[in-house]
Amino acid sequence: MLFEVAIVEEPTKKEQEDGKQEKLVFGPQAVIAKDDRSAGVAAVLGCDEKVKIDNARMRILVRPFA
Repeated sequence: MLFEVAIVEEPTKKEQEDGKQEKLVFGPQAVIAKDDRSAGVAAVLGCDEKVKIDNARMRILVRPFA
């Protein structure tokens, strides 16, 4: 199946108080996978090494491509 995947990094509480919003760090990008979980994993593993992602603050958004 074809999925559309994006990864956003949520701000810390201090950053939220300063008015900072979520930051898009990957995508949206089309990913072929057998299910939505596999699509999310493929996106994280396929992410550019230059992109620093804090795993505790990242949110993976996956939706079927329509």
